[in-house]
Amino acid sequence: MEPKAHHVLIGLFTVVTIAAILLFALWLGDREGNREYGWYEIGFRQGVSGLAEGSPVQYSGIEVGDVAELTLDPEDPSHVLALIRVYQDIPVREDTRATLSLANITGAMTIQLSGGSKGSAVLGGDRQDPPYIEAEPSQFSALMSSSENLFRRADDFLTSANRFLSEENAENLTTTLENFRVASDAMVAERDNLNRALVTVYEAAARAEATFERYEGLGNYLDSLLKQEGKPMLASARQAAESLERATTRIDTLVADNEGSVGQGLQSLGELAPVMQELRTTLRNLRLLTQRLEEDPGKALLGQDPIQEISP
Repeated sequence: MEPKAHHVLIGLFTVVTIAAILLFALWLGDREGNREYGWYEIGFRQGVSGLAEGSPVQYSGIEVGDVAELTLDPEDPSHVLALIRVYQDIPVREDTRATLSLANITGAMTIQLSGGSKGSAVLGGDRQDPPYIEAEPSQFSALMSSSENLFRRADDFLTSANRFLSEENAENLTTTLENFRVASDAMVAERDNLNRALVTVYEAAARAEATFERYEGLGNYLDSLLKQEGKPMLASARQAAESLERATTRIDTLVADNEGSVGQGLQSLGELAPVMQELRTTLRNLRLLTQRLEEDPGKALLGQDPIQEISP
């Protein structure tokens, strides 16, 4: 009698448990069925492979709804329209952004909602007139759309690599490396001579630098000498030449105006003619000196080519 009582209790417990599970499922289904939703239409300008009706809709990573319907825009088949429903208590605002994201490694996709500032207006609508939200291109979708180009470029790269690593190019590369090795060995064998040559070049460069420094010092000295002595001397010689030229002009004018008197005076003073000749000679020498100073002041000041007097 006692074993039968245990079986009855076990059966009664099982029936109660199953009934509780059924009641909970009915309550949950009734709760989900009576829950209010907000309806929104998401527009995608790229493919939505992996997205299907019933796919979850998440807001900042939390599931808040699902995809109710997927259709193509009749006027633009590349435009995909996804009708989603979101729990009524989740505020979807005008600045809320929508993107397509990968759900798992099987390729299933979800719609991810994000953003939405407090100052933005809340979108409202029903299933017959849902608010429209333009989806932003996701990085994963861009990667999938450009994968074909990536694979094509990879194939071109491998083809070029195979062409580069052909037998002929491999032999040429081997020959080049062998020649490089021979040249390296020769340089190692002649390293003592190369070191001596480098030392010689370095010493020659040092001597050349010292010579340039001496020439630079000489040039600076000549430049300062010309600035300090050449210009005043040139100015003095020019003034003297101009004074003598004015005096000679006045004497010539005086002689021309008093030619008769001068002739008589010259007969009594026979030494005046040589004096005039000496003045003209001196004037020519000063003019020549001025000309040489203007053409080559350094050469004239250093006294390398003495000025030759002009014989009358």
